[in-house]
Amino acid sequence: MRRHLFTALTAVTASLLIVPAPAHAAATKDAVATTKPAPQQVLSPTPYQGWNTYFGLGGNFSEESVREVADSIVSRGLARAGYDIVWLDGGWQDPEPRTAAGDLQADRARFPNGLKPLVDYIHSKGLQAGIYTDAGPYLPGKCGLGSGGGYYQRDADHLAALEFDAVKVDFLCGIAADLDPKTAYTEFAQALRNNASKRPIIFNLCNPVTSPDWGNYPEEQQSTYSWTYAPQIAQSWRTYTDVGFVGDIKFKDVLRNYDANARHPEVAGPGHFNDPDYLAPGLGMSEEEFRTQMTLWSAAAAPLVIGSDIRKLSQASIDTLTDPEVLAINQDPAGVQAVRVGPAGTTETWVKRLANGDRAVVLLNRGESSKIITTKASSVGLSGARFTVQNAWTNQVTESAGTLSAAVPAHGAALLRVAPARGLPGAPHVTAGLPQITKVGNSATPEGTAPVVGGGDQARVEVLVRNDGLLPVLTPQVGLAAPAGWTVRALSAASIVLAPGQSITFAFTVTLPATAAPGDAALTATTSYEVVGRGKSRQTSVSTVVVAPAPPTGDVVLSHHSWISATSGWMTPTVDQSVGGGSPISMIGQVYPTGLGVASPSTVRYYLGDKCDRLTATVGLDDAVRNVGPEGATSTFQVVGDGRVLFDSGVLTRDDIRPVDVDLTGVRVLDLLVGDGDDGGYNDRADWAGLNASC
Repeated sequence: MRRHLFTALTAVTASLLIVPAPAHAAATKDAVATTKPAPQQVLSPTPYQGWNTYFGLGGNFSEESVREVADSIVSRGLARAGYDIVWLDGGWQDPEPRTAAGDLQADRARFPNGLKPLVDYIHSKGLQAGIYTDAGPYLPGKCGLGSGGGYYQRDADHLAALEFDAVKVDFLCGIAADLDPKTAYTEFAQALRNNASKRPIIFNLCNPVTSPDWGNYPEEQQSTYSWTYAPQIAQSWRTYTDVGFVGDIKFKDVLRNYDANARHPEVAGPGHFNDPDYLAPGLGMSEEEFRTQMTLWSAAAAPLVIGSDIRKLSQASIDTLTDPEVLAINQDPAGVQAVRVGPAGTTETWVKRLANGDRAVVLLNRGESSKIITTKASSVGLSGARFTVQNAWTNQVTESAGTLSAAVPAHGAALLRVAPARGLPGAPHVTAGLPQITKVGNSATPEGTAPVVGGGDQARVEVLVRNDGLLPVLTPQVGLAAPAGWTVRALSAASIVLAPGQSITFAFTVTLPATAAPGDAALTATTSYEVVGRGKSRQTSVSTVVVAPAPPTGDVVLSHHSWISATSGWMTPTVDQSVGGGSPISMIGQVYPTGLGVASPSTVRYYLGDKCDRLTATVGLDDAVRNVGPEGATSTFQVVGDGRVLFDSGVLTRDDIRPVDVDLTGVRVLDLLVGDGDDGGYNDRADWAGLNASC
């Protein structure tokens, strides 16, 4: 995805008048008239924080469930950390969304007393209340409610009278009515500013469904166009489609939204921010992946709105959401959005200039295996010979001579706060790598793939240690621990000294028992070293290793065999049915009794353990795509064995199928890949039909 990144902020707010916030508001912000910008109250000079019903509760929430979540926001420490907006998304409205008098009304069963008692309760907890509507007119069967068709001012006055503090304005009705987003949103923004109660209301402009993933919309209607007008009328604006589906958030979509959000950092600043959508702990991502989302959103100066059910979150997720050093980077008063330095790729460096001149540096690992990622202080805009490096997640403070490095797990991100150092030399910046499997048996682990081992395998594991400080490191050594029953043998002797700017690799042989249980296993490296005058230091790093299930035997329907892992562009791969279930696999009118249904992009991984010699299948787009319009529906299929492409279909349309007949001799790990044909994932429902292996 192309990005147009700029390192300087525009002077959007240079002429704005900032006035104190009212007691009930989180902060102050400017709303700028479209035709003649005029000084207005500045709401939310730093990114607002809160919680939204959509991903965690869906559309059937009630006054009771929202009250319970509001209680949890306070009791679990989220309010204290700044998450103070309780936001009702779509679904609050009645089946008849307006009264006879013309006012919006809440569902009379789930909100029997209307919305005012709930708003009052939220305020009584020291929180703010947010609400949802749409910029288009209500069109039954096409959208849930709308403020268009002459209701902008009436609805703005009504919501202000109910004492709402924030409003999210969607565009589902707007699309259905073929409205121009800029015109509609500008009129709604004016109505909000002119509400009869003169109440400051945060305006979140939300036009996500017109993203390229969902069809071929004119440029001016797309979410990626909102940046051209939204900074003048809104406190935040969505920059791409939703980050996922209700209860189903995938890491790849978090990265997709972050990349789209990064296109125009120059328009973000105090009081107006790019919005990549909600934070999603506990909704499908691992804790590591969610910590990466939190890192990226914080560096992007994005609004931090939790989409999960607070009542069900793990304590680890709460700790991630409330980390004070990370929140300080998000809430930095300069309001600068991070930009990428250096090339895009599997590993990347992003930098955010902070108000006091420090830099927040993100070292991002998009890949499937751990990496030590490095950059230079000079590359992130700092000059000098010594730098203080604070790891925002661990609070460890070290000193670097100019190289910034971190050991970053797969799908992980390090967040460093870097500043020029002064005074006596500090503890050297030593990076202890995560244990990496570099070889299984006699075969090297393919670059960029998650290592896989099976029962009885012998693997080489390496741990890289580097010293980027000013002081030498004495007697560095690494110990490695594995699960019970595994054998670990050190191949490297301890070193005497690790000088500044040098690195050393410690190697081990790890042997699994034949009965090793399939699933995730941990390899733990303990790195210790001494620094003159500072005594002994110790770092622990943990890698997750995938232990594969037993390989198939005989002639098998591979789709019925246990996979190692399986992803789908939306939902999850479906066995013997089109993705999503409910219909058999069918291509160009022919039904196939077995196979896998996926949506692009997708990777399904099987462990063969060098036990199979042939794979056959038929690949193509499922006939289900014919029910969703003529546009979209292109995919690519690849069969990859141990990192080598064994079959490539090229781009297939809904009218193409391809036979697959692949030699699997010598293949340990098999990957079945589906791509989107370079046109986005809209309407891509792909099939691996009749997926059979001879083993």
